[in-house]
Amino acid sequence: MPVDPVLPSPSAEQLRLVLVANARMPSQRAQSVQLAKAARAFQRAGAATTVIHARRRDTPELDRAEVWRRLLMDFDPNEESPGLRAARCSDWIDTVPRFAQFFPARLQEWTFGRSAVQAVRRDFRGALCLARDVEVGHGLRGRPGLALEIHRVPGGKTRRGMLLSAVSAGARVVAISGGVRDDLLGLGVPERCMTVEHDAVDAGLADSLPARAEARRRLGLDPGRTVVLYAGGLLKWKGVDVLVDAADRLGDALVLIVGGMEQDIVALRERARGKANVRIDGFREAGEIPAYLAAADVGIVPNRKTPRISSHYTSPLKVFEAMAAGLPLVVSDLPSLRDAVGESAAAQFVEPEDPAALAAGIVGLIEDADGRAEMARRARLAVESHTWEARAQRILAFMAQESQGARPRP
Repeated sequence: MPVDPVLPSPSAEQLRLVLVANARMPSQRAQSVQLAKAARAFQRAGAATTVIHARRRDTPELDRAEVWRRLLMDFDPNEESPGLRAARCSDWIDTVPRFAQFFPARLQEWTFGRSAVQAVRRDFRGALCLARDVEVGHGLRGRPGLALEIHRVPGGKTRRGMLLSAVSAGARVVAISGGVRDDLLGLGVPERCMTVEHDAVDAGLADSLPARAEARRRLGLDPGRTVVLYAGGLLKWKGVDVLVDAADRLGDALVLIVGGMEQDIVALRERARGKANVRIDGFREAGEIPAYLAAADVGIVPNRKTPRISSHYTSPLKVFEAMAAGLPLVVSDLPSLRDAVGESAAAQFVEPEDPAALAAGIVGLIEDADGRAEMARRARLAVESHTWEARAQRILAFMAQESQGARPRP
């Protein structure tokens, strides 16, 4: 296997980073937004950053500036954006029914991994590499300056073996949550080669929010009505159907839901049929989200108990963004969400998958104006260190420190 040369000690002038992820750019999923925010933060932290992503057949090919504009809340056309490189892959997952998608999905992952590995070896010699797919980590094992960012611990024996082979050959690991770290430790990944870095928030989000009255005017909301907001994906484990079922117990409060893929939006609207206090706006581009945060009274994160990505792994963008915006939260009482919120009493925790418990938590917070104000204060303080820029600097230091002592392996 080809081995990259030993990396020199990085400097602001020569530090380069390639960020590899099997994601659509752009897309309607939080994964792509997270990737965009992380990439820009690495660029701002002094690393010339390029994102290698998947070339998918149903994703529009846009120029670089348009991709970032769609994914970033505060896109600045005058700021130098990270580079983008699309890696080819076999892509026919969506041409078959969901029950038959296992094999085409694995093929897509494998072919993307092969293409991405080839691109990194060919065009990014000497660069730090942060990969989010175990196939890529396995293909680049032994490369100095390699780290894996793990959002979900692989379940299958083959993919777990790929992860462990990369780690045993010197790769470092960035775990997205404490739950991911704990399961990786149980898998045999040494603690000394791991760090935990949750998702984060744009540093200037709070200052960029429109005034409440202006936000409600833009969104066509009643100035005096209580608004309960869910902003995020609509996958089943997100539990948004539980929020819809709780709506009948919320009196006149409006349940406002934004985000999701088209087929999930259609299904949720069918479930909410006849509920006059549920409004489902569907997918909105990143630049529109601050208005929703500014307009709401309470934010909701109603995750289900299963699967494990929900209960232990997830580190939701919406949690950190709501906290930065001073939006009081009602969230499912799960290890993943306690890990994200921390011990700051910045959210009201309720029993997951229980519409009555969720409604009671929401009503209790709506009726406690002083409690909401105190929760908002605690949330803003708690999230101050969770900026994308601070996160990027910590990860670059974690990677670069190891790369200086790395040596080629046979």
